[in-house]
Amino acid sequence: MRALIVDRSTSGGLRLAADTPAPVPAPHQALIRVRSISLNPAEFRYVLPGAPDGAVIGWDAAGVVERAAADGSGPAAGTPVITLGMTGAWGELRAVDTALIGTVPDGADLGPMSTLPVAATTALRALRKLGPILGRRVLITGAAGAVGRYAVQLAARGGAHVIATTRNPDHAEQIRALGAHEVVTSPADVSIPVHGVLDLVGGASLAPAYQALGEGGILVTAGGASSAASAFEPGSLMSDPLRHDRSIVTFFLMSGDGIDADLTWLASELATGALRPHIAWRGDWTDAAETIGAVRESRLPGKAVLDLS
Repeated sequence: MRALIVDRSTSGGLRLAADTPAPVPAPHQALIRVRSISLNPAEFRYVLPGAPDGAVIGWDAAGVVERAAADGSGPAAGTPVITLGMTGAWGELRAVDTALIGTVPDGADLGPMSTLPVAATTALRALRKLGPILGRRVLITGAAGAVGRYAVQLAARGGAHVIATTRNPDHAEQIRALGAHEVVTSPADVSIPVHGVLDLVGGASLAPAYQALGEGGILVTAGGASSAASAFEPGSLMSDPLRHDRSIVTFFLMSGDGIDADLTWLASELATGALRPHIAWRGDWTDAAETIGAVRESRLPGKAVLDLS
């Protein structure tokens, strides 16, 4: 099969190869014919550096079930699906645990669907860790990113008063259009305490985001776009009458059950237009070298979708 494989002899570390061995699915896995993939900067930041030559990496892929799982779980052959996994997305065929497969409505465009697995599922499952958000103030840092944009939409759908941060003022109107009630440049600009924070930036943003929490507030850290260390001033973790019983919760997407159901629900919401993707580039994977470089360097203002010709 054809696949984007790790090749450190190339300038970008990847090469489209025509003779990659097809994956052999385990009994609990379906074999997927991949139609579209979406790229995540974190794949280049955290996965590519440690992957061996010849490896097929990648997290997000949409396609059609080529062969159903041998154990009878998951969707039948011919079903359009979106898939999530720790590796294997960037090839024409992908073996995926059926617990990580969501079904897609018939006739839906699989390109936008491929943006859902990491970004939208992270947003959905991280927001749940805040508990009920109806009528509560929720701060989302890094709201202009892929996860952030989905998080803004989902938090607004959940009835929250959404405060979003972005360093680029040009993104403010776009984020408001997704449902944000307030857009600020930094968590330090939040004057009224919030019930919950979804922090997608880390680094210097984490401490002021924590300080924005009110009594009983929860901060879920679900990203590290800044790639910088976080520092708390002496005493900043101490409580006071208005800011006590606060929590910092870590998050790992692949933990817990129900990912298949979440993926299926998100696909349905996207198909009806209730969720909006943010795609900055879409094209054939044979002509994506420049775009791959832009994603690797975090220069693309949105998701990159690669269609497999």
